[in-house]
Amino acid sequence: MPSSAITLRLQYPPAESVADPRTVNIYRTVVTDDSTDQVELYKFHHPNTGSRIGVTTFHRMNMATQKWETAGEIDWTSDTNATVLFGIESISIRDLRTPKKSSSKSRRFKASGSEYKWKIADEGVDLFCVDSRGKTVATWTEGELSLHVESRVESILDRLVVTLLLNRWMKALGSW
Repeated sequence: MPSSAITLRLQYPPAESVADPRTVNIYRTVVTDDSTDQVELYKFHHPNTGSRIGVTTFHRMNMATQKWETAGEIDWTSDTNATVLFGIESISIRDLRTPKKSSSKSRRFKASGSEYKWKIADEGVDLFCVDSRGKTVATWTEGELSLHVESRVESILDRLVVTLLLNRWMKALGSW
């Protein structure tokens, strides 16, 4: 990945404290001339561990003020159905994971007036996201729990992170 890419790493709490994979902290790798630091950027919390329903809230660190801000929530009505709230915009999980046809291996979503789609990589484990021209804008590496995002799409970072987590959740349930 070019140095202009944003690298995010997911860190799950110890299994004995929280067993629900909808609770996760996400760190951004910040590289300076003499060091590499991990800065916590997102916190996702699902309070109803093991429950099919409940609200997963997600917060984002405002880097200018160094304060946590509520970025949105995911209101689960079942394991596979939810409504996502980004600020004041409410979107069904179906609209964030739209297949072109029933046999499709990609899941589409819209952000900032453009269409993007997540695809499963050839080995069947990792994911990548492309824009409407087929250019890769984000790459998920399961073995490293890392997401590399092109800086040119930083304006839709919340959408990329949330749709990645939703797609990983659905994939784990066998509902790609």
